[in-house]
Amino acid sequence: MRVEGFSKKWNFPNCIGAVDVLIRPPPDSGSFYYNYKGSNSIVLNAVSNADSNFIYVDVGTNGRVSDGGVWDTCSLNQHIEAGSTGMPDDEILPNSSKVLPYVIVADDAFPLKRHILKPFSHRNQNLEQRVFSYRLSIARRTVENVFGILANRFEVFHKAINLEPTKVVQIVLACTALHNYLRTAPVTPNVCSDANNENTEDIPGMPPLEYEQQTSTINDTIVRDLYMKYFNEEGAVIWQNRHT
Repeated sequence: MRVEGFSKKWNFPNCIGAVDVLIRPPPDSGSFYYNYKGSNSIVLNAVSNADSNFIYVDVGTNGRVSDGGVWDTCSLNQHIEAGSTGMPDDEILPNSSKVLPYVIVADDAFPLKRHILKPFSHRNQNLEQRVFSYRLSIARRTVENVFGILANRFEVFHKAINLEPTKVVQIVLACTALHNYLRTAPVTPNVCSDANNENTEDIPGMPPLEYEQQTSTINDTIVRDLYMKYFNEEGAVIWQNRHT
């Protein structure tokens, strides 16, 4: 697993990916897919790397489920909770004595967990919290970029996909694999796929999740606070206060 990209490109060490969801509506699919925005939809839950390539996709959850709920039920979260994802061991941050876990960055719709970092509440943030939230947002743009590239490259995402949900799942998985191939050809796409509620097989060339037991007990709130301190102290960059 390559983990240095976010540190080199986006000044966020010990980050392995950025997570977000994209909602796509299937036609005439009934109340099961009816979301809070008043339309039918299914969810693409994805993690990108520092180069805006997919490293994990989970598609098929109905649109009634919140972003946090989508994450809680996906296979990647379940493996992380079980300590079986192949997540690197906790590591010291650059120019620091802080030893912190590797993380996935997310927006505030996701739950705060030991391996999931999200911004502080937008209300009444102090300067340190604003710096942390800004630094996190820079790293999280990679997953927003990957969704934008995907939608621009494949016109099927420009409107409702006029197929039954099972076929929508297959199309979305194929497009995510093609996205990686087109950006990295002739390298084999490096994506782990998980089609929720479907008995579909992984797309050829997508490696299975690896397994490695984790033992550290630092909790979620402490992890975020320590990253916040790092970004405001030994990990500070000269431009961060210009945008806070």
